[in-house]
Parts: sequence; C-alpha cells; structure tokens
Amino acid sequence: MALIADTGRQGGGRASAASDPEPLLALRHISKHFRTSRQDTLALDDVTLKVRPREFICIVGPSGCGKSTLLNIAAGIDTDYQGEAVFEGAPIRGMAQQRAVVFQEPALFPWLNVRDNVEFGLKLRGVPKEQRREIVDRQLALVNLSRFDRAYIHELSGGMKQRAQLARGLAVEPHVLLMDEPFAALDAQTRDDLQLELQSVWARIGTTVLFVTHNVREAVILGDRVVVMSPSPGRIKKIIDIPLERPRTPDDHAVADLAAAVRYELQNVGAEPEPRYAI
Repeated sequence: MALIADTGRQGGGRASAASDPEPLLALRHISKHFRTSRQDTLALDDVTLKVRPREFICIVGPSGCGKSTLLNIAAGIDTDYQGEAVFEGAPIRGMAQQRAVVFQEPALFPWLNVRDNVEFGLKLRGVPKEQRREIVDRQLALVNLSRFDRAYIHELSGGMKQRAQLARGLAVEPHVLLMDEPFAALDAQTRDDLQLELQSVWARIGTTVLFVTHNVREAVILGDRVVVMSPSPGRIKKIIDIPLERPRTPDDHAVADLAAAVRYELQNVGAEPEPRYAI
C-alpha cells in the first residue's frame, strides 16, 4: 500500500518541512530501560523526533511500544533515559509550565468547581485575580463550558471533564500541549464531538500539540503528521504526512484512506523500522 510522501505542506496550512524551522521540541536518540530485580526491559530504542512550532503530531502504536513513556519524557515527568530531550533549545530537566499535560483520566480536583480547577495553575503562578478571571472566562468559552463554571466535577459528564482539563491546560498558555489518550475512555459520539472541538480550539490558538492515541482514525483526523511506532522496543517505523484541510470528520473518505495506510503500517509488524527520523 502506497503511503503519502512529503508533500511540502501540512494539513491546515502549517509550516512545511521545506522551510525547516527550528524545532520547538526535539527528542534525540531516546532509549529507555525499565529495570527490575528480575529483568531489564528496553521500552524505547533510539527514537529521534522533531516537533515544529504550531504543529499537531499524533503518535500511534501497539500497546507497550512506549508511546506514553515518550510523552512523559517530553513532559519532563520521566528523566531517567538515554539520549537528549530539548525544548526551546534547552535540555528538559523536569516539568515546566510551558509544557502542559492532559491525561487520559481527568486530573481535576473534586473539591473545586470547574472555574476553580481551571484557575488553579494561574494562582500558583501568582497571576492577579482580575487577570485570572479574564483568562478563565476566555478558556471556558473556548471549550464551551461557560454555563458550567460553578459545577463540581462529579456533576460533569466524561466529555465535560475532558473539556475542563483542556481548559486548565490552556489557561497557563503552554508552548506545547502533551495529550496522552485523552478521549480513550469516552463513548464514540462524545469522542467524535471532542475531535471536532479540539480541531476548532487548535485552529484558533495554534498551540503545538503532541498527542498519543491508539485510535488510528483519530490520529488522521487530528494530526499534521502521524508517527507510527513499532512493537516493543518502541522505534519510529514510519512518519506519514496528513495533507488534508480541516475540519476533518471520521466519515471523510480521505480520512478513511489515510487511516488504512496507517493501519497497514501497524499491522505489517514484520517490516523493519525505517532509518531514524529527523524531520
């Protein structure tokens, strides 16, 4: 099955590889071992990836291939690895407000309402009260939660919880948003709705996104590029450009065709990974 070659443009009009801007995030020769008293497991093997400013990158691969581990390294959550992780030209030594993480399970405080959850990071940064209110109002409107700003977490649906978590991440104005299967636990209809909503939010703010998912069609719907990883130990097997205009939906024929190309790479496990990627 033929794969999309480098087209010189990204879906949604983002910067192309030809212009070769400095990467916002660079992961170079990343290897990761998990060591126990009984065994040493190689989770990631010599992974190199560059993420450009304002780019939306999706990572797909089989369970256990190290997708979430790679995201944790980019976030600064995991610092025990071989290789180099660089953000805005400086080595990543730990977590930082410029890199916000959205987890699969909403990491929201149940004793706070939606507004207070979204405001939490701003308070930690010492942002003045009036400025906090303006920022929270703007982010809640962006994710369509303004009417529920006084609701508590137990009063929200799964999709609304993820919207609240997204708003909290965006409120601190991160330079990159790291999303670890944020829609995995949602029903199909809610997932489709949030995929459209995330495209809309991203189009308006242009924050760089690194998004991990098991859902191949979701990766094609959202991404400028889809990084396909091999089974454990995780290596980059293929990077596929997605040269489609947004918004995209699961029913688009072009989305289905490109999803089939990604799925082919995932299923063709006998093939050797391609040479290390630096684009």
